[in-house]
Amino acid sequence: MKFGQVPDPERIDYQLPVEPLANAARLDRYELGSGAGKPQVYIGATGWGMKEWVGKWYPENAKAGDFLRHYGEQFNTIELNTTHYRIPDAATIDRWYESVPADFRFCPKVPQFISHSRDLGAGGDGLQRFVAALDGLREKMGCAFVQLPPHFGADRLPLLGRYLERWPRVLPLAVEVRHESWFADPFATESLMDTLAANRVAAVITDVAGRRDVLHGYVTAPHTMIRFVGNGLIDSDYTRLTEWADKLQKWNLPENYIFPHQPDNVLAPDIAAWFAERLQTMNFADTRGPQALQGPEQLRFF
Repeated sequence: MKFGQVPDPERIDYQLPVEPLANAARLDRYELGSGAGKPQVYIGATGWGMKEWVGKWYPENAKAGDFLRHYGEQFNTIELNTTHYRIPDAATIDRWYESVPADFRFCPKVPQFISHSRDLGAGGDGLQRFVAALDGLREKMGCAFVQLPPHFGADRLPLLGRYLERWPRVLPLAVEVRHESWFADPFATESLMDTLAANRVAAVITDVAGRRDVLHGYVTAPHTMIRFVGNGLIDSDYTRLTEWADKLQKWNLPENYIFPHQPDNVLAPDIAAWFAERLQTMNFADTRGPQALQGPEQLRFF
């Protein structure tokens, strides 16, 4: 992910923001109650077609046609960018569904022809066709997300509100905004979060070096989505994820989706494996992560 990259990531202050005041009341409604089981933490990458993973995360003789099956054995979710470019047909959806285990959850991105259109797709049937296609994922459907274009500013909140009203409530959704106006004005930020919360839609949290404003820390739904951008397994990648593990434990939300990006995604399984191991030692959530096929490796803890 190129968004928010900087040439000297070691010099960034990566501390998580102070908990927004609005979170307390929302967490009282959303967090798991006593006896309701453990939070589910889904850890994934942004694609399964990485030939560089063959021999370490995929079997040595893995064929490209089997990459999704091997991916599903290693991860339990995916940031599904394929749907950003086209709506998959029923045969493709069926193949995806059959290729992954029962505990796997897909997180498809809303097609660009909807998210980047002037009216967010209100003038056509694209949204209906996209939602209908996702029905084929059945119980393996996780949380869809819409990535609004960089120029989509806070002045367009009414349009976003109308879009959310069209979105089916039974289908979990997260929204990512990037324009600086959403975070430069506290009133704009609170208005956005109130609108999302009114529709039980999550606000995507992006933890990236060069744009600390999008690391807002708001909870607006019973689920959350975190896009974590690491910097090649430097020390701060691990300390940042340690803080996120503590934060997820504190929030105690039913469903949590976290996507640890790394440069070119080659090292994404390495950091995902570390994070899953960290969560498992804390023993507060149900999760799983990649297991290297070349034998045990030294894991780092802070």
